[in-house]
Amino acid sequence: MRVCIFFLSLFFSITTLAQKPSVADLKVQGNKKLKTSFIKRLSNIKSGVVLDSIVIEEDIKRLKRLPSVAHAYYQVFYSHDNQYNVFYNIEENFTIIPSANVYTTNDDEFAYRLGLYEFNLFGQNMTFGGFYQKDIYDSYAINFRAPYLFTRQLGVAINYQDLTTQEPVFFNNTTADYKYNNESFEILGLYELNFNNRFEVGVNYFTEDYEYKSGATSPDVPQDLRVHKLLYKVIYEFNNIDYYYQYLEGYRSTLNFQYVTSRDQVLPDFSIGWNDFSYFKRVGEKGNWASRLRLGLATNNDTPFAPFSVDNNLNIRGVGNTIDRGTGAIVLNTEYRHTLYEKGWFVLQGNAFVDAGSWRNPGGDFGDFGDSQNLRVYPGAGLRFIHKSIFNAVFRIDYGFGVTPDATNGFVFGIGQYF
Repeated sequence: MRVCIFFLSLFFSITTLAQKPSVADLKVQGNKKLKTSFIKRLSNIKSGVVLDSIVIEEDIKRLKRLPSVAHAYYQVFYSHDNQYNVFYNIEENFTIIPSANVYTTNDDEFAYRLGLYEFNLFGQNMTFGGFYQKDIYDSYAINFRAPYLFTRQLGVAINYQDLTTQEPVFFNNTTADYKYNNESFEILGLYELNFNNRFEVGVNYFTEDYEYKSGATSPDVPQDLRVHKLLYKVIYEFNNIDYYYQYLEGYRSTLNFQYVTSRDQVLPDFSIGWNDFSYFKRVGEKGNWASRLRLGLATNNDTPFAPFSVDNNLNIRGVGNTIDRGTGAIVLNTEYRHTLYEKGWFVLQGNAFVDAGSWRNPGGDFGDFGDSQNLRVYPGAGLRFIHKSIFNAVFRIDYGFGVTPDATNGFVFGIGQYF
């Protein structure tokens, strides 16, 4: 009898020791506008699941990616019977944010874009807003994005844009300026497969309107052109970046593929795809090395309306506004960011950068990437004025100076890091 009691006691002792600790409750602290119910719906830690620090840290990384969260951390406290309470502590961002981009060159070119966005609509991490742009002509757009509208994995984005610019068109070693208008309506389905992988799939109906203004002419290049198009889009992103206020660590890969159908042979159907590889590395306590490599190809039509552009505000700081076009692109942006001063919510950051890129000419071959006429290299330096508790509150000033033949130089101003 005593032997049976001994073995029964030993069995229950081993069983008790073998039981894994579990979560009694998930509690959220520090959030004001961001809904607690939304945080709990997004999190993998819930009441009754096994207590797992890896899962908790994954939740915290996901929360820190939200526009509404400046910083997040967790605490674990014993509750009862091998159960624990998990506390997610949230430091919120202010999320009603103006946006601004201004750029100039030594050709006295000046353009700007002003916008206003709410990045935490209804406390559910929804984005709604729009922008006005003045780049010789007036443009505007309205955007809505709700990545977790239906479930913790499924959402939607809706965008409307009426964009008008003066665009150079290149043909027969000459240039003409056109008034270009693109009016579009887009709807995308958003799906987050897991913590690192997400997809966007959708369609964009748009109208392109080209109106000749000045410069060279050719009987093969129409002076007025209006075409209705349909664009099918797929985006795949792998994201393994960890955020700590203004510092980033890790890497991200974003693949964007589009197929465009057209009703006019002057602008035929084409495919376009590009991949952005981004890498971020902490350097000491105050440094951050950041790099972005873009590789892109499109159907190699011999057309003056090629899809890839060389542009001040997109890829090469200081180069000017759409100074060239191509059907392929290789662009490397790399910079070192260093915190010069930090006090409370304010950070002053300096950066030194090199932007370099090359393009394939419309109808050309891959040898065009090595052609010196297609190569642009622009080193430069800049400053960042950062508010740590306002989402994307990074006011940047960069000056790029071209070192390749026939180069320009100029300032680029904007909200948010350049990449």
